[in-house]
Amino acid sequence: MAGSRALFLAVFVFAIAFKSSMVHANFPKSMYFNWGAHHSSILGNGDDLRLVLDQTSGSGIQSKRAFLFGSIEMLIKLVPGNSAGTVTAYYLSSTGAKHDEIDFEFLGNSTGEPYTVHTNIYTQGQGNREQQFKLWFDPTANYHNYTIHWNPTEIVWYVDSVPIRVFKNYESEGITYPNKQGMRVYSSLWNADNWATRGGLVKIDWTSAPFVANYRRFRARACKWDGPVSITQCALPIQANWWTSPVYQQLSFRQQGQLKWVRDNYMIYNYCTDFKRFNGQMAPECSKPQF
Repeated sequence: MAGSRALFLAVFVFAIAFKSSMVHANFPKSMYFNWGAHHSSILGNGDDLRLVLDQTSGSGIQSKRAFLFGSIEMLIKLVPGNSAGTVTAYYLSSTGAKHDEIDFEFLGNSTGEPYTVHTNIYTQGQGNREQQFKLWFDPTANYHNYTIHWNPTEIVWYVDSVPIRVFKNYESEGITYPNKQGMRVYSSLWNADNWATRGGLVKIDWTSAPFVANYRRFRARACKWDGPVSITQCALPIQANWWTSPVYQQLSFRQQGQLKWVRDNYMIYNYCTDFKRFNGQMAPECSKPQF
């Protein structure tokens, strides 16, 4: 009986410790400018931020902490008007040649033409898993929620709570999965007119500068990375690690319907169907269920 009480107490204390790892912080507390700070700004009480691109520089931010598993959310209002050649990037990444990375990139376009949402994932330095989408709304008119949900079972990209892409963990079948490296949160606004709009055919019109992307309410409900010990601790199926709950092991029936709707109506590129690019040697995850 005493042993059971001790075990319960240990689990309880461990859970409390992990609850304290959730990050609900404004921009000054949770992030800093890693370039272009001279013409970007944090506004109001710290819940709003703007990144700027002009002919002198782009700008970027990154989180002070790295995370392993959880939910990373940001409200973003993209560059309006003639944004051709610009890219607003929002992603998670570790460092080094064998880095992991989970990407949202918003590729600007000429006035009146829709943005392209470019998604990708790198595992142990290997990418080439691009999927692209158009949006069903104007992402420059208002703020919209872009969320990366990442747990030991799957990664889901959400737009306004609608899943647009899933990458499941098939590591047991030899497919690499990002579960052993902490990743920081990054966002940037930069000149990518060598590739971003129509493959680089449309260049930035600098007479439209400065280009401004607005951000609001960054939230990381995630497990803080404290080194290799986190590989086990952040994946433990305990209440504090809410992302390990069975409800997050796959999309609900309703969410699967939303995913199908997006992919049937708004997907414009999928590496899993680009047989010419890969000479028919398709990535093994392409033949697996992804929901």
